Amino acid sequence: MTTKHLSAHTAPKAAPTGKGASATVALGWLHTARFMTSAPELHFLPTLALPEIAFVGRSNAGKSTCINTLTQQKQLAFASRKPGRTQHINLFTLGKQGIHDAVLADLPGYGYAAVPKQDKIRWQAVMANYLVTRENLKGVVLLCDPRLGLTELDEILLEVIRPRVEQGLKFLLVLTKCDKLNRSEASKALSIAALQSGGGQAMLFSATKRIGIDALAQHLWEWVHPAMSISRALPEDGP
Repeated sequence: MTTKHLSAHTAPKAAPTGKGASATVALGWLHTARFMTSAPELHFLPTLALPEIAFVGRSNAGKSTCINTLTQQKQLAFASRKPGRTQHINLFTLGKQGIHDAVLADLPGYGYAAVPKQDKIRWQAVMANYLVTRENLKGVVLLCDPRLGLTELDEILLEVIRPRVEQGLKFLLVLTKCDKLNRSEASKALSIAALQSGGGQAMLFSATKRIGIDALAQHLWEWVHPAMSISRALPEDGP
C-alpha cells in the first residue's frame, strides 16, 4: 500500500528534544487535568473557546497509557483490557489555580478487529467530523505502535487533517512502546515516521522506560502557550 503524506513538499523532520525548556512547568500543567465531559456524538460536545489538543490512534496503540503518564494520573483516561471498548470522546480541562486554559480530547480508538463493523463506521464518522469541524482544535497527537507502522485507517486520518495542518494545525506523530525496539530499529522507525508526518513532527515515546515524556509534555505546553516562554513561567508556576 502506498504511504500517503500530509504534505509532499515538506522536508521530513523529527521532533526536537526541547532541552532548552523546563519539563517541570509542562508536566505540572498537565497534572492539573480533570475530567470535563464525555460525548458519544459530536453534537453532544460543548462549544469551547479554549484551545483543544486531540489524542487519536488505533486501539491498543497505548493512547490511554500515554495520557495517564503525561498527566501523572493512573486512571484519568479509560484503559480497557479489551481494545475498542472506549466509544466516546472524553474531554479533560487543563489549568492551574482553577483557571482553565486548554482541553485535552481523548478520541475513541479505531481499527480493532473484534469491534462490530457498524461501530467501526460510526466511530470513524465521528472522528472525521470532529477533526474537520472542531473550531477550537489546536493540535493533534497521533499515536502509533512502530512495530505495526501506520495502518490504512491512520493514513486516512492523515488525509482528513492534511488541509488543517497546512493551515497551521499542530500535528505530532508519537511512536509508542519504543522500548520494544532496539536502537537501530527505533532510529529507522523514527526516520520513516518523520517522512510520514509530513507537515508535522515525529518522536519516540515509552511510558515503561519513560522515554519522550518530558519532550511530549513540552510540545503540548508550547502549543497552547506559544507567546510565553517556559522560563518566564517558572517563578509563578514552578514548585
